[in-house]
Amino acid sequence: MEQLKTIGRELAMGSQGGFGQSKEFLDLVKSIGEARSKAEEERIVLLEIETLKRRLSEPEIPKRKMKEYIVRLVYVEMLGHDGSFAYIHAVKMTHDDNLLLKRTGYLAVSLFLSDDHDLIILIVNTIQKDLRSDNYLVVCAALNAVCKLINDETVPAVLPQVVDLLAHPKEAVRKKAIMALHRFYQKSPSSVSHLVSSFRKRLCDNDPGVMGATLWPLFDLITIDVNSYKDLVVSFVSILKQVAERRLPKAYDYHQLPAPFIQIRLLKILALLGSGDKQSSESMYMVVGDIFRKSESTSNIGNAVLYECICCVSSIYPNPKLLEQAAQVISRFLKSDSHNLKYMGIDALGRLIKISPEIAEQHQLAVIDCLEDPDDTLKRKTFELLYKMTKSSNVEVIVDRMIDYMISINDNHYKAYIASRCVELAEQFAPSNQWFIQTMNKVFEHAGDLVNVKVAHNLMKLIAEGFGEDDDTADSQLRSSAVESYLRIIGEPKLPSVFLQVICWVLGEYGTADGKYSASYITGKLCDVAESYSNDESVKAYAVTAIMKIYAFEISARRKVEILPECQSLVEELSASHSTDLQQRAYELQAVISLDAPAVESIMPLDASCEDIEIDKNLSFLNGYVQEALEKGAQPYIPENERSGVLDVSNFGNQDHHEALTHSLRFEAYDLPKPVVSSRVPPAAVASSTELVPVLEPSYARETRQPASSPSVSDAGSSELKLRLDGVQKKWGRPTYSSSASPSSSSSSSTSHNTTNGVTQVDSVGTSNSKARDTYDSRRPQVEISQEKQKLASSLFGGSSKTEKRSSSANHKASKVGSHASEKSQAPKAAVVHAEVNHEPAPDLLDLGDSTSSAPSVDPFKQLEGLLDQTDVAANVNHGTAKTPDFMGLYADTPVSGLSSSVGDLLPTNRDEFNLTSELSSATRTAQGGVTQINKGPNPKDALEKDSRVRQMGVTPTRPNPNLFRDLLG
Repeated sequence: MEQLKTIGRELAMGSQGGFGQSKEFLDLVKSIGEARSKAEEERIVLLEIETLKRRLSEPEIPKRKMKEYIVRLVYVEMLGHDGSFAYIHAVKMTHDDNLLLKRTGYLAVSLFLSDDHDLIILIVNTIQKDLRSDNYLVVCAALNAVCKLINDETVPAVLPQVVDLLAHPKEAVRKKAIMALHRFYQKSPSSVSHLVSSFRKRLCDNDPGVMGATLWPLFDLITIDVNSYKDLVVSFVSILKQVAERRLPKAYDYHQLPAPFIQIRLLKILALLGSGDKQSSESMYMVVGDIFRKSESTSNIGNAVLYECICCVSSIYPNPKLLEQAAQVISRFLKSDSHNLKYMGIDALGRLIKISPEIAEQHQLAVIDCLEDPDDTLKRKTFELLYKMTKSSNVEVIVDRMIDYMISINDNHYKAYIASRCVELAEQFAPSNQWFIQTMNKVFEHAGDLVNVKVAHNLMKLIAEGFGEDDDTADSQLRSSAVESYLRIIGEPKLPSVFLQVICWVLGEYGTADGKYSASYITGKLCDVAESYSNDESVKAYAVTAIMKIYAFEISARRKVEILPECQSLVEELSASHSTDLQQRAYELQAVISLDAPAVESIMPLDASCEDIEIDKNLSFLNGYVQEALEKGAQPYIPENERSGVLDVSNFGNQDHHEALTHSLRFEAYDLPKPVVSSRVPPAAVASSTELVPVLEPSYARETRQPASSPSVSDAGSSELKLRLDGVQKKWGRPTYSSSASPSSSSSSSTSHNTTNGVTQVDSVGTSNSKARDTYDSRRPQVEISQEKQKLASSLFGGSSKTEKRSSSANHKASKVGSHASEKSQAPKAAVVHAEVNHEPAPDLLDLGDSTSSAPSVDPFKQLEGLLDQTDVAANVNHGTAKTPDFMGLYADTPVSGLSSSVGDLLPTNRDEFNLTSELSSATRTAQGGVTQINKGPNPKDALEKDSRVRQMGVTPTRPNPNLFRDLLG
């Protein structure tokens, strides 16, 4: 922020002196510089933004004033505020013929806009025109804007003009053209792939600035393909030699060093070209040695050139003289008091160690001083150097230093990195088994769960396999020392989970291997671990498996197994655990203990954790069975390549890939929806329609065979049947209806008829349903929920009530079951029964009111299960009305009062067992001669049907069905 304020003051002072800026801008910069708080600065800038908005909205603003406003807007954007309201004015300024205004516009646009901004399209045409200008300053301004504003889509629009500018007489234009082409290469490499020859030609340009600019795109090209530019080694060496001999103009010197940035870039290029190439490297030795001798270490830029020389020497084919010169420079870096130079020395030393390891021995004291330096960055760089220097003679010191540093830091990411380095070094250069185990224990103990799980697995694998040699005694000693150390550590509190897993595994595999410790002692320790870390399921799982291994080894050795009481209680506890993994391990332990010795020995052999498992891919053990089956007349196996119409098993992977593609995001447009065919309702349906809206079957098309004379629901509805719930009253809960509500509700119903295209459409509105709902809502008790409960429910479930969620989920289940049933039935038949229309309409059992319906329907669940004959479907038909049961109320406690006497004969006397729909299903009706017969009493078949329907909906019965298993099992 202070730098921005300083820049603003300098800009204001310069503007006040030579560019005719007003005093307002100077006051703005001065007030911001004197602001004592961020809030005061925000207030000043926001006031300036309002002022600029007001000034820019004025008509006919003078160009001098507009330039000042744009400069002030640049200052506003520098302070982090939005000035997008004036971007268009900056774009317009680029079109001006005045050079000062044009350059100001290009500067502002380059600062304001990104290459994908919408206003870029308005600048491309202006850039094309300015690139063809006779004034090279205009061309330079346009090239500056090209590098910032042109994106990969607009590169072809300006590429020809930029290529032509490579031959411009002005060196500044040629240099900026090279920079623009380099930018094009970074954004769209394919657009300038044909211009590589142009870069080669510009390398020989008479102007050092153009040559230096060409080094950057060539470096990027050489990084990708080194072999294509091997022929340029001589040219690069010649250029570097001329630069080192001070043949360039004095204007390119920096701190009395000739063109240091060109030297650094050339050294980077030579390092790439000389890597692994002895012939190319030999041509570089002389010039690199000259730079070592001529470069001075009194300035930062001189040290930068020397550091780059060391990097070049470490990359090209080795040369003893150059390595000696590099070692001397490194020594000066390490002896310096500057932390930056020490850091460079440590990094350079790490590069040279790969070529000449003995160089590090000359700087032992300097490296140790860097280890003890308080600068954390330098210390970390030194540890990287020590990691590269590690060998069997110094591994103990280096690893101990790393562990001590790991304990002292709080950065978890770097702590995990140091832990992995320590484990890697210990595995490669461990001097003894005891030291290795102790080192791993320290790493796990102090790094905790930050240690990668792979490290733990590698440790277990190393202990199991040994050190790779055929010395079984050394491997046994390694395992014994691991068991002893882990038995000492296992009692410590708060051990990491990964470490405990390793401990349990080692104790289970090798706890009783040497006979020093008994099985009871080891299992007791493991039970203590499982009890102490009861919340960690992974630790408990490892402990139970370890106990099972110990008991299995005891049984295999024909020794008596005595299960400790704490082990028995642990197994019983895990047998009832919510974790299926722990349950399975506990049951496996019980099963293994009950087996005899030969079976246990074959199931869990001793020390077989690293044995390879042989897999018989041809399944040769089945040859006898196959031959016997063929002799009995079984069909022979057909090879995959001889099958016809069968998917090749080898293509399953491709098939899965294809399915993954088909299930991924699709960007093509959806198909247009099919036009809805208007349905026609016959006049008979109008005459028999009532207040109750017929509830149709699930919304999947199905074939329905009906007599032509009988009106059907599919005729009255659309071609695609769907479940309609509008106007149907919900049945769950405890509504209180009175017997006198039915006549009044039935008399107050209204029916409206709409005629469209000569077809009468019925819109039935049952006001009795709405009145009944109002009565129920008014009489339902209002339960107040405390704020504490609401907050708890909101944190746990996202709300304070779950009844709505349950009802919606139940509806979803019911619809899902209905759709499943519709898919299964290919062409279900629907039986339609004609019944006489009585003068007194039958009571509407769904609404507990008097209403009739005109469209019959069939229960899809009865058809699916096949529990009813086709003649029994008539039980759901009454006066051509479909009585679709309320599935959500199958087992709801619904007390009903005030029903008519004819309905009351159907209802049970016990109010708790009242279930309207089940009683409807249990009452078998047969229509004979227009007379409906009702059979009372329990029906086992209907009870079975009821439970099957409940199972399909996923509803759990509230009471057992005594007839279910009797019917299923006879």
